[in-house]
Amino acid sequence: MDAKPDASNMQKIFPGEVFANTADFDAGIRQLLPRYDEMLEVITRCLPSTSRRILELGCGTGEVSLKILNRCPDAEVVALDYSPRMLQFAQAKITAAGYQNRWSGVEADFGDWADNPEKLNIGSEFDACVSSLAIHHLNDEMKFKLFQQIAASLISSGCFWNADPILPESPVLAEVYKAAREDWAAQQGKTLAEVRAKVGTSVTQGYSSQDQLASLDTHIQMLTKAGFVTVAVPWKYYGLAVFGGWLCRF
Repeated sequence: MDAKPDASNMQKIFPGEVFANTADFDAGIRQLLPRYDEMLEVITRCLPSTSRRILELGCGTGEVSLKILNRCPDAEVVALDYSPRMLQFAQAKITAAGYQNRWSGVEADFGDWADNPEKLNIGSEFDACVSSLAIHHLNDEMKFKLFQQIAASLISSGCFWNADPILPESPVLAEVYKAAREDWAAQQGKTLAEVRAKVGTSVTQGYSSQDQLASLDTHIQMLTKAGFVTVAVPWKYYGLAVFGGWLCRF
């Protein structure tokens, strides 16, 4: 997720890192994005509690991993992220919760995995794949290629769930979505300008660059074409959505 930083803040960061200081992420993203925790909770609830092998693409500070490990007692998570500092932060969080034996952080670009899966030996036959606030940094061609690779890496009844910002359906709705985020920040006792003052300057990294949003309809079409039989949108709030589905019919 990108936001326009204060001009005085020129620290270069990877797309998805958002904040110049990693320690600002967990609090800052909750001020920047409406109902962030609710969105992640939906992803977690969409996973079968019996899931054993789960792949996370762009794990950030480990918030989704932690929710999954709390809910799925037999799950082991393989978490990819190209940011060393995010992985370090996530590892510390997972270790503090006592889940270090059920979590593996891998420094890798999931776009590279989609384009050259043989270069990253993470296996396949995953029960589920999840991602949050990461895939929208890929262009549409790479999004589709990634969805195909995810489908190829899941078991026959596997599922994939993604939480991401979506392209507004019209200029009018773009203004509505913007106003909703302004109101949300105000409810947290902040203004978006105050939150964005902590944001770094995003630079292209690997296959990812600044926001390359696609519409919800485009995502659904891509997922269907990639082989997902049951496609759903279990949650949407203004310009944010959780979408995905299963490789079989439920």
